[in-house]
Amino acid sequence: MANAISVETRHVGKSFGSVKALDDIDLRIGSGEFVALMGASGSGKTTLMNILSCLDTASSGEVWLDGVNAATLDEEGRREFRARHIGLVFQQFHLIPYLNALENVMLAQHYHSVTDETSARAALDKVGLGHRLDHLPSQLSGGEQQRVCIARAIVNQPPIIFADEPTGNLDEENENRVLEIFEKLHAQGHTIVMVTHNPLLGNRAGRIIHLQYGRIVEGVSVVAATKEIPVRAIARQVPASNASTMAMIESVAP
Repeated sequence: MANAISVETRHVGKSFGSVKALDDIDLRIGSGEFVALMGASGSGKTTLMNILSCLDTASSGEVWLDGVNAATLDEEGRREFRARHIGLVFQQFHLIPYLNALENVMLAQHYHSVTDETSARAALDKVGLGHRLDHLPSQLSGGEQQRVCIARAIVNQPPIIFADEPTGNLDEENENRVLEIFEKLHAQGHTIVMVTHNPLLGNRAGRIIHLQYGRIVEGVSVVAATKEIPVRAIARQVPASNASTMAMIESVAP
């Protein structure tokens, strides 16, 4: 594990009315780690992901990202922080249907206040789509659309990538291709935090963090693990956000 801490939470809680979604979360993720957040539906993993990625705020506690206490940032501050430090990949692709692959990636640069077609092309090359630049989302397979989303997430070279069920809508072949891309990004030094319900995908991360009833119950080193997580303990996480496509794009790259 790298020495520097990329993500840290201190006594983080989140409540929705009388419902406590997260309870006293203490978490440390080293710079360059590949971590999977796992748990049954309703365990709080997507709520935690939204807070870590500055899409939402905690009700209590501190969230430190690359040395910055995100809990002290206002909405505009969180937007600026996301633009510079965070890449986001969602289960739902949130691509603009009338923009081609290259334009969808460059849209993230637009919200970053800089557009660079060369960098956008390079990001698509990195995910194996250099030959599909001019294709609309409707002309791409589900796996290709998700790879465009990954290119959009990495085009601004963020140190931290958050992925919420990134393979939930994909078949096994495309699921594997997406995971291979994350593994390459991890090898290049990116910190990756991935929410997944799938134990086979979780076991491809360097560490698994389990949530249950809004609390961290254990952390497992995949290298040292001798068996998979019981499938009966894992349930599909229903996406928490119903925001419009444009709102999600703005969240990806404000």
